[in-house]
Amino acid sequence: QVQLVESGGGLVQAGESLRLSCRASGTIFSINAMGWYRQVPGKERELIAAIVSGGGAHYADSVEGRFTISRDNSKNMVLLQMNSLQPEDTAVYLCWIATIRDYWGQGTQVTVSS
Repeated sequence: QVQLVESGGGLVQAGESLRLSCRASGTIFSINAMGWYRQVPGKERELIAAIVSGGGAHYADSVEGRFTISRDNSKNMVLLQMNSLQPEDTAVYLCWIATIRDYWGQGTQVTVSS
């Protein structure tokens, strides 16, 4: 069983930054990709950033240039540096890993006030 625990969410003002962290634990044989989704009530869960096993990073257009994803393989951690946050970034952010199946964390709330 794999567990994902996120941290780093909170309430910030527009233009400020936050850094999200996610640590994966449990029986993990190999990780093909790690990343972050976000969920807004009434909307589909959106993949906003992912980093694959070869190291390549991919971003949704909505966060490109503002968010940076990184990975610490030795700790099975994935980080998301979020800069220039805007009210439309308000959401629950969920950590995701792809191994032999997909896993998601419980999520951490990010709220950006104008």
